[in-house]
Amino acid sequence: MSNAIEQISKVELGHGGPLVGVQGFGAMGISHAYGQTDDAAARDTLEATVEAGVTLIDTADMYGAGANEEFLAPFVAAHRDEITLATKFGVERRADDPDYRAIRNDPGYVKQAVEASLRRLNVEVIDLYYMHRRDPAVPLAESVGAMAELVREGKVRHLGLSEVTGAELREAHAVHPITALQSEWSVFSRDAERGAVGAAAELNVAFVPYSPLGKGFLTGAFTDAGTVLSSGDVRQSHPRFTGDNAKANAALLAPLRTIAADHGATTAQIALAWVQQRAQAHGLTVVPIPGTRSRGRLLENAAATRITLTSDELALLEPVAAQVAGDR
Repeated sequence: MSNAIEQISKVELGHGGPLVGVQGFGAMGISHAYGQTDDAAARDTLEATVEAGVTLIDTADMYGAGANEEFLAPFVAAHRDEITLATKFGVERRADDPDYRAIRNDPGYVKQAVEASLRRLNVEVIDLYYMHRRDPAVPLAESVGAMAELVREGKVRHLGLSEVTGAELREAHAVHPITALQSEWSVFSRDAERGAVGAAAELNVAFVPYSPLGKGFLTGAFTDAGTVLSSGDVRQSHPRFTGDNAKANAALLAPLRTIAADHGATTAQIALAWVQQRAQAHGLTVVPIPGTRSRGRLLENAAATRITLTSDELALLEPVAAQVAGDR
């Protein structure tokens, strides 16, 4: 019997963008935000991404104040020609002050940030470079202009934005082509559909949904009795995971469980299949980036790309987001 892993299909990441697996990997949680990491298990999970054809690997300089990029560096070195490496700038953090956080988009900082990321990742070029959050005090044209200069210098191949409006995406795209827009998008969180999704479809910009599993809530791991989160898990302060909100939101998983049972799948796989089918619903490329520290979960997530939900099943999930308790 073969132990070969079936690879997921590939798609072009926006007009003229790289060819990537139709599902990517959000690397934040591999070493940051969700408590202690088992380094060996985390590195094994990273290896599984390549085996499964999950080639868009997403990090950011703010995750662990650069530590996440450093953690990824050996994996990147071993698989540089097989992966599309994405990182971000714009949220300044300091290793010596965990409470410090500032949004920086000024051109000088853009240049400073990319050099630091290149050094930590130990690469000569970043495949996809995002503005993580926007500082409205800095003209968008100045920030994107500085990012475009990085493309001309050969330090960055493609540009992306995160959590911007449709109008901001259009403005940025007029300065330099934007390859991808990254924002939260899931069965629980559909704010992006109010404008950003339509603009991305209009401009042929790929959409990269982060937290497509609702930061883990859509896996079904959080019961109405509550789930104890480990020390250092940022979700302890997230409204959707606490008190009455957690109980109300757990009840919203009922239709996912029904659909999952019909497909012989997990609720996480149904949530990911829903996100994946936003591509057909809105006419654009969609590459979600679920994260995990488990090889088994990684392979489970990748298998969700082969699930197609019926129109009746999609209709059953349609009202869920409007009923979610607590801000995202």
